[in-house]
Amino acid sequence: MREVLWLIVETVGSLLAAACVLRLWMVWQGMALRDPVGHFVFTFTEWLVRPIRAIVPRRGHFDGSCLLAALLLALVLAVVFVLLYSPRAPSFGAVALLAVLWLARWALWLVIGSLLLQVILSWVNPHAPIAPMIERLTEPLLAPVQRRLPRLGGLDLSPLVVILLAQVILTVLRSLQPAL
Repeated sequence: MREVLWLIVETVGSLLAAACVLRLWMVWQGMALRDPVGHFVFTFTEWLVRPIRAIVPRRGHFDGSCLLAALLLALVLAVVFVLLYSPRAPSFGAVALLAVLWLARWALWLVIGSLLLQVILSWVNPHAPIAPMIERLTEPLLAPVQRRLPRLGGLDLSPLVVILLAQVILTVLRSLQPAL
């Protein structure tokens, strides 16, 4: 029963935290939150971000309230995880480290998912309504690699390189996770 409860809590919490990170990423890129995806992300996260914005105002293209909301969600999930699975009470530092590592992991999975979606759309339907938004989100990640890696026979391998780098970072993060 504990595993079922954790599955539900983790799924809802990590999706909400990832939406907060996506909102942060979209604001950072100067994207309007009026398109269908942006509107969904905004609506899904506004109830959580709005009260935090009273404490942490937005500064230019950086929305600290989205980051703080995602971090608070990760911290709540880490506390719930410890309460469900840890036989002893770990230090707050270990729980906070776990929350930060989970948040970084969710952000990396968001990057990987965006890159995979962009690659699939470029093959299947490059003129899909969501394609410009995905391209704008992934362009800052791909541009440094594209400058150094030439196209091979018309193929852009930069998404593969960025996904590989994200996987390496995920592996390092997994090894840093504290044993609770």
